[in-house]
Amino acid sequence: LIWDRMPEKLPITLAVTNTKGGVGKTTTAVNLAAALAAPNRRVLLIDLDSQASASAWLGVPRSRLNPSSANWLLSHAPLRKVIRATSTPNLDLVTASLDLASADVTLCDVRGRELVLRGRLEEVPARYDLVMLDCSPGLSLLGINALIAADALMVPVACRPLCLDGLVNFFGNLERLRTRLRAAPRVLGILLTLLDRTAEMREIAERIRAQYRDRVFHTELRSSPQLARAPLEAKTIFEAAPRSPSADSFRRLAGEVLQRLPAAAR
Repeated sequence: LIWDRMPEKLPITLAVTNTKGGVGKTTTAVNLAAALAAPNRRVLLIDLDSQASASAWLGVPRSRLNPSSANWLLSHAPLRKVIRATSTPNLDLVTASLDLASADVTLCDVRGRELVLRGRLEEVPARYDLVMLDCSPGLSLLGINALIAADALMVPVACRPLCLDGLVNFFGNLERLRTRLRAAPRVLGILLTLLDRTAEMREIAERIRAQYRDRVFHTELRSSPQLARAPLEAKTIFEAAPRSPSADSFRRLAGEVLQRLPAAAR
């Protein structure tokens, strides 16, 4: 996979976000980052969820999460001190830690508190082409920071009852943010996740596609035993089951992302 057109701005920051939990954000962030990492494309994944699920998935024990994104964001540790390599070539990681749970309290009295992350991302070394943010659910102050700092958003949506209501609420919050702060990233795409073969799920997926049309990625992520087992083994899907349908789905998704990102970076 190569860039469809060379983006005007590098690195590009892509936030994987949804105010609703349990929709596959970390699954998407970890495995898409691994799919996008290549000899000609270096990716930095920043874990912004205090649960540190992405960090654990990529093999970092809970006892070794520090120094983390909390040290970088809240205690002004240099970014170079918190970046660490992963087992996937050309994919590096900034871990999360439980200290992020107090981020809103720490940031609330900071001048320009919604812009802290955007300012800190200026430290990202030029060797990276893409920065991915794995965001926590909800719309905390840290979550708002991620929305403002990102060039583009990927919105995973589990095809469950009431998910359309959740999407409407998400886009409503994004529009209010745009109005209040005169800043909001482009939505790169909505990603349908956790699909199975039931008629109910297929109907929900088609309703989302009918309402949001080309905003929805063509690729869909289906539930699979291989994908469910991968985090237990601290492996990406490409390490755990490289020839599986799930791995193929992430490769296709990476291709779609590369086609859409140059427009988002302008």
